Amino acid sequence: MPIKKLHHLAMRCRDSEETRRFYEDFLGLPLVHAIKIVETKTRRATDTLHIFFRMHDGSYLAFFESPKKSFTFKEQHDFDLHTALEVDETFMNEKILKAKTLNIETRGISDHDFIRSVYFRDPNGYVLELTAKQPHHDDSLDPIKNNPHQILHDWQMSKI
Repeated sequence: MPIKKLHHLAMRCRDSEETRRFYEDFLGLPLVHAIKIVETKTRRATDTLHIFFRMHDGSYLAFFESPKKSFTFKEQHDFDLHTALEVDETFMNEKILKAKTLNIETRGISDHDFIRSVYFRDPNGYVLELTAKQPHHDDSLDPIKNNPHQILHDWQMSKI
């Protein structure tokens, strides 16, 4: 497979420091890179900060702050947009307790059978899911056992 892994997922943020406090101070993801961009590769002037937080597997969550560029932030619904990060149950439980002390919006724990999840809302309105694999996780995501193409086909046919 030519695609190796996720390098980074980049999203807009309202305020880089506020975002840093959530992702570094609350979640523990180290801020490892920041780029001030004053000119795009196409030579357009801009005033943008691009920040990167490293995850254990070497991938990154990244954010752009562009105060002079219009962007409408809204609180996302889980089914519209969310980022799920794999953690162990102990870490998940610690973050639930810490979030409550910091008044961070928290929902869960939700049992999805193959994973258990808790949901937080970050300062930008995005939903962040911390998820812990359950013992039968890999079997549940085995396409030979769960037949995702047939389920997708049946879904498509039901919309006709």
